[in-house]
Amino acid sequence: MNHLEKPTPDPDRTEYAKMVAGDWYRYRFGPELAVLTTDTQRTCRQITALFDEDRDGAQALFVGMLGTAEQGVDFRPPLYLDYGSRLHVGAGTFINADLLTIGGGEITIGSNVLIGPSARLYTPIHALDIDDRRAGYERVLPIQIGDDVWLGGSVVVCPGVTIGAGSVIGAGSVVTRDVPPGVIAVGNPARVVRVLAEGEPAPELRA
Repeated sequence: MNHLEKPTPDPDRTEYAKMVAGDWYRYRFGPELAVLTTDTQRTCRQITALFDEDRDGAQALFVGMLGTAEQGVDFRPPLYLDYGSRLHVGAGTFINADLLTIGGGEITIGSNVLIGPSARLYTPIHALDIDDRRAGYERVLPIQIGDDVWLGGSVVVCPGVTIGAGSVIGAGSVVTRDVPPGVIAVGNPARVVRVLAEGEPAPELRA
């Protein structure tokens, strides 16, 4: 995908169809997108309100809101999601409080992942051209988090990033590039500082 490619009007498709295809779309011109995000955000508020008194009910709402949720997913509210159906969570994963996911890009979280508090997962990118940006053009890139990853508190994962299985991202890090499996990465931008998996190389993540 060429991220520098200029947006062109495409009136024959809905903004939702463009979004899920990874093409340029305009959120403010897609009423169906506003409905989806409003419904998801309302469900997030309901989950938070229900959690203390009826944890099973809150869990059912949470699981029902997601695209897929495997056995044993656990979480702590509050949650702030734009599109619940675009988030997929593997078995045994724990999501701590104050998770924020932005945009309609597909987010896939593997099994037995630990997500620290106030993690941010961003999928949209906006047009670089000022006129196109004023017109509201954006596109989304997927995020993939492998099995057994640990994201420390306040980690930011940027659009299009893949984090390999078993890796650890230090608290407060901003992940702008792919992270290989079995390493520790820290900083802004996040860089590999240690290899965890035996025999794994530790390529530097350049800014």
